Amino acid sequence: MQNIEEQYVSCERELAAIRDSLEILGGKWKLRIMRHLNNHINENNTFKKIQREIDGISAKMLSKELQELEINLLVTRKVMDTRPVTVSYAITQYGLSVFPVNESLVKWGLNHREQIK
Repeated sequence: MQNIEEQYVSCERELAAIRDSLEILGGKWKLRIMRHLNNHINENNTFKKIQREIDGISAKMLSKELQELEINLLVTRKVMDTRPVTVSYAITQYGLSVFPVNESLVKWGLNHREQIK
């Protein structure tokens, strides 16, 4: 059995991990963007396509969120040699590690909707 100090350190570590996770994945759009990219993994996910298919997201917000996801190695950005220039986004292997969390949230959200009906 852990002593009080070990329990405190363990709890602090878990809370820091939750904080870090929410800082990277939190907000209204990031998990939705990642879900979209995962669901369209073999497609050309251009900026405009993503914006069209994620209802309500502005170009400015999509740009900001994609940049943050790219910084955190969850999404890649590929500039294609076209006229005009086209930018395509894809989920990374590391980004796929978020899928179980995303899937759990989807299941919980569907169940919650049923509970509050």
